[in-house]
Amino acid sequence: MGQSFTQKILARGAGKSSVANSDIVDVTPDVVMSHDNTAAISATFKRMGVERLDDPRRHVIVLDHCVPAASEKYAQNHKTIREFVAEQGIEHFYDIQRGICHQVLPEQGHVRPGALIVGSDSHTTTYGALGAFAAGIGRSETAAIMAIGRIWLRVPETMQVRVKGAFADRVGAKDFILRLIGDLGADGGLYQAVEFVGPAIDDMAVDDRLTLCNMTAEMGAKNGYMLPDEKTRAWLQARGVKDYEPVFSDPDTVYARVLDYDVSALEPQLAAPHTVDNVHPVKEWAGKPIHQALLGTCTNGRLCDLHRAADLLRGKKIDPRVRMLVFPASVEVVREAMRDGTLLTLSEAGAVIMNAGCGPCLGAHEGILAPGEVCISTANRNFRGRMGSRDADVFLASPETVAASALTGQITDPRTL
Repeated sequence: MGQSFTQKILARGAGKSSVANSDIVDVTPDVVMSHDNTAAISATFKRMGVERLDDPRRHVIVLDHCVPAASEKYAQNHKTIREFVAEQGIEHFYDIQRGICHQVLPEQGHVRPGALIVGSDSHTTTYGALGAFAAGIGRSETAAIMAIGRIWLRVPETMQVRVKGAFADRVGAKDFILRLIGDLGADGGLYQAVEFVGPAIDDMAVDDRLTLCNMTAEMGAKNGYMLPDEKTRAWLQARGVKDYEPVFSDPDTVYARVLDYDVSALEPQLAAPHTVDNVHPVKEWAGKPIHQALLGTCTNGRLCDLHRAADLLRGKKIDPRVRMLVFPASVEVVREAMRDGTLLTLSEAGAVIMNAGCGPCLGAHEGILAPGEVCISTANRNFRGRMGSRDADVFLASPETVAASALTGQITDPRTL
């Protein structure tokens, strides 16, 4: 019986020749990511009685969740992290000016095919789009890795999702991953590895692949994975990453389940309040008035996402009753979007261009919602109270649907414009 990609990575991390599904393995991660929660993690680390990190080189810390600090509490949190970074000699530290961790790590060369990556954020799964094993872990687990350099993981079964066909105009990766989550449910991939293959995946840009793997967390998956190919190589090479050993599933791998999708007839999708698996075609909610439109976050704040929104808004004005906020995923995205005129187009349409960061996605600052307000967002979660008031509604959708809705002041199928 062949070994899956995930089995191979975890076996190597544990110093074994092979592992079986459900084995508990003690692995050494190549990269350990944390963000604003590093203050709490460092406190746990210090309570363990350990003075120095096991290996500062493997840790990457990014301030992104509430940047700049929105209150004295957050300012103190950031100050604590900066002091911990200096005290421990952590070289890979990205302060408030860099962007969101799930964009910054790939851009800065910390993600490589075949790497074993863990992070104190559930959407660490994003990095699987570049052929890495990448999984979210808890704060206490992260603190333990700081102390001893290792972590226990259970080897997950692997689900394979085979995708063929070509997306229709103004339909894309976000629509597909929402449809998949809607079909499977929020626990449909619980503690499984999700391996995406097929012609439609091969045709996707790396930015869109990152969107898919980012949202595997919303079906309960341990990690997402895509085969590294020429597009992966070119994307990484442009960022100075050349030295890596890709890992692939064996042809005779036995999968827990295999799902087949043809995206040719897929329509624009949205997740309605208050769960990510409450998925419907956009047309079923068409006409619902909105107050805010959010473009960005770690799910859809990349350059191609901004391009898609700008293409819809060019030469037009958003509805004056709508606040449209744009949060690029990183400063690299900001600069590219400045150079090619995308941010100018969005600004001229009436959007507010914000700093690179998570913004109101987690309900901390920069656009949180009041009771009774409705937001349509490109983010990845819409739980009650996620973006402010528990009496607000959040719909999740693609950049095209968000831009179209901002333009009309109501939820709108972008194909109708």
